[in-house]
Amino acid sequence: MKILVSGLLNIETTVAVRGFPINYYPIDYPFFGINSNVSGVGYNIAKALVTLGNEVNLYSFIGSDDEAERILNTIRKDSIDSKNITQSLTNTPVSAVLYDTQGRRQIYCDLKDIQEQSVDLNKAENDLKSCDLAVLCNIGFNRGLIKRARALGVLTATDVHVLSDIEDEYNRDFMENADILFLSDEKLPCPAEAFIRQIYERYRNKIIVVGMGSKGAMLFDSSTGETELIPAYDCGKIVNTVGAGDALFSSFLHFYLKLGNSKAALQRAVVFAGIKIGSNGASLGFSTETQIEELF
Repeated sequence: MKILVSGLLNIETTVAVRGFPINYYPIDYPFFGINSNVSGVGYNIAKALVTLGNEVNLYSFIGSDDEAERILNTIRKDSIDSKNITQSLTNTPVSAVLYDTQGRRQIYCDLKDIQEQSVDLNKAENDLKSCDLAVLCNIGFNRGLIKRARALGVLTATDVHVLSDIEDEYNRDFMENADILFLSDEKLPCPAEAFIRQIYERYRNKIIVVGMGSKGAMLFDSSTGETELIPAYDCGKIVNTVGAGDALFSSFLHFYLKLGNSKAALQRAVVFAGIKIGSNGASLGFSTETQIEELF
């Protein structure tokens, strides 16, 4: 499948900590507990989709610094099309992730001046028309792009991550224009099923999925009107849960495009995400389609 992905690229540093809250001490030595990788939601999704066998056209913004060169070199090695990555930022975004042995994490993301950018819609229109799916992350430079994709009748998907209000001003454009909508249960004001119903009544998305961590993921498909909880897959080893939501999202999209069945896609996606959290880093631990089908 041919998929357009537009989202954040950054350099991510993960740091293993003893626990939360973190007590003060001047120095610690977490041997093999500090790692640095190319990451960002856009990259995580693009890499997962390529690993699963798709052709990805990636849109994003980076700087012209050493971090940018590292990102471009990695993307090319991963066979991801980089021609629509624009080097217009003052500096390339970076993030730091603190994580403990229980899978809890605390993320610090420095976006630099990326929220001041916007995708050239005239340039992107032909790519939108030729793709099977547009995966448009909830970052400022995608606001116009998701509206254009919807106007062109392109199948659109977005993940708004942590959400507590269906009228959330920052995420409204994304919720209004997404055919497939993902979010987390971390800050929901009510049970997930009730919140899903509120979202559907307001935005009429075709598919809504709420990631629920160790409990699995809840699926709503408007074609049946039914809501169902798909249990999580226990790989037996949790190293770092950062990027689990991106893994669930991207693998669901792959299997949904291939199978045309939302439940079957999510059943495979929880396996993909369950394996992924056995690795340390948001862009690491992705499985191939063959590996997932064998486990499934």
